[in-house]
Amino acid sequence: MDNPEHRRLLGAFVRARRESLVPEVSGPGRKRRTPGLRREELAQRAGIGVTWISWIEQGRDVRPSAETLARLAGALHLGPAERAYLFELAGRADPAHPFAAPDHDAPPALAAVIMALPWPAYGLDPAWNLCCANPAARELFGALFAGDHHNLLRFVFTSPAARALIPDWEARAGRLLAEFRADYGRNLADPRATAVVDWLSARSAPFRAAWERQAVADREGGLRRFVCPGRGEQVFRQHTLRAHERMDFKLVALEPIAPAGEREGAGAAVGAGWRAGGDGP
Repeated sequence: MDNPEHRRLLGAFVRARRESLVPEVSGPGRKRRTPGLRREELAQRAGIGVTWISWIEQGRDVRPSAETLARLAGALHLGPAERAYLFELAGRADPAHPFAAPDHDAPPALAAVIMALPWPAYGLDPAWNLCCANPAARELFGALFAGDHHNLLRFVFTSPAARALIPDWEARAGRLLAEFRADYGRNLADPRATAVVDWLSARSAPFRAAWERQAVADREGGLRRFVCPGRGEQVFRQHTLRAHERMDFKLVALEPIAPAGEREGAGAAVGAGWRAGGDGP
């Protein structure tokens, strides 16, 4: 927590919630002179050190982990809005909700280009959530947009639809994660990127094994193949650009490539075939 005002607000919030809780007082007629829980009692309930409670409430420059904050939120009996407020002030991603809606919309220039392209195109935020996608991308990667969590890594490593869509899944998934690790090293200040890694490491053995290999790669162009329902194999050339105003965001565009025997004079028709519609990565 680098922001002193955030630390002050967090400390005041934790203290107020602690003092609002009713302590368990044994013995008839016994009363407490001070309201709420003592710091020692809250620390015991949360399973964390009383020093942490003191320092947080005093607004000191401490950095409790997301897991510590989760235990604190549980001990304070916080509701959903209060819990979100706690994590926001602490600058951490809630481990219970690593795929929450992006904190920022796509940069305007990036979103404008994505929506203007006839090819499948989408934007990635630092945690590799799709912050923007045009109709052609939603068609190509339909299953990715079926639920509430539009995270590229979660889709690739946990969705059966991704394995059906990507013919060379094992190689592509490993390459994708090596590219993400390069971004991850640049965006360590973004807590949701860390939360995504923790969530997938706990739930996907292929992700965990690939992550432990420590492979790093730039996100490069090249041919990308997908097996699309009703269309068969589709081939694209990938282009990746970064947004100048937000270098931690990127644009990914997939230029359709016609089969070898159909390429001459077919480029416009292939592009037009992805101008609108709806199917999935």
